[in-house]
Amino acid sequence: MSRSVTPENESSHSRVAKVLSALRRELIQGNILPGQSLPSQRQLAQDLQVARGSVREAIVLLESEGIVSTRPGGRSQVNNVMTPYFSLAGEAGLQGVELQLQVLEARAVLEGEAAYYAALRASDAELSKLSEEYEAMRLRSMGESTLSKAKADLTFHMMIANASHHFIVISFSQLFYARYFNVIHETLSSTLRRYGRYPDGIAQQHEKIHRSIQARLPEQARNEASEHILFTRRLLEKGL
Repeated sequence: MSRSVTPENESSHSRVAKVLSALRRELIQGNILPGQSLPSQRQLAQDLQVARGSVREAIVLLESEGIVSTRPGGRSQVNNVMTPYFSLAGEAGLQGVELQLQVLEARAVLEGEAAYYAALRASDAELSKLSEEYEAMRLRSMGESTLSKAKADLTFHMMIANASHHFIVISFSQLFYARYFNVIHETLSSTLRRYGRYPDGIAQQHEKIHRSIQARLPEQARNEASEHILFTRRLLEKGL
């Protein structure tokens, strides 16, 4: 026999649903990134004008779904929910240049989509920070180690992904760059060994990507970002 729902219970359920809806919207829109903490329960209760009990109940539900994790005495941290579905290509037997080529193919698609949505959705503040990072990356590329250049490159591209406000692009980019950083580093190293310097086209392509996003030209940004990666892939293929 089902329990009747009183107005009080119905109101409480509505408040919890309100918190869940607000938090899910923030996560899907990439306003709170995987790895970041949710605002404090007090702040959420104040912003959403609900009791802290409703906030706690909503967070417990998100924990049960694996979306957030909460440590005793700490804030709730957003999980990257794509982690269980991300498999390492190397497990399929790929290695060396063969793996590098496949990683570049995936990057061409991933970074194209990230640039497209960043040009559409990035806030003015995010565009300003991206511009600062671009200038810093441009200066760091002069005379630094291959490892530093690889880190600077991925920092730039991860900022673009974060500015895309696209849940799948952000989540996948985090996992992809972390898992394949060594492969990406080796691709750059082999290119530098072969040509003796950082190819001129790379810096020019970064500039084109940056300008397209700043100008909010999504199709152009997608094309420039994809071509940037495919250019590196062609350089790698020439050495085979």
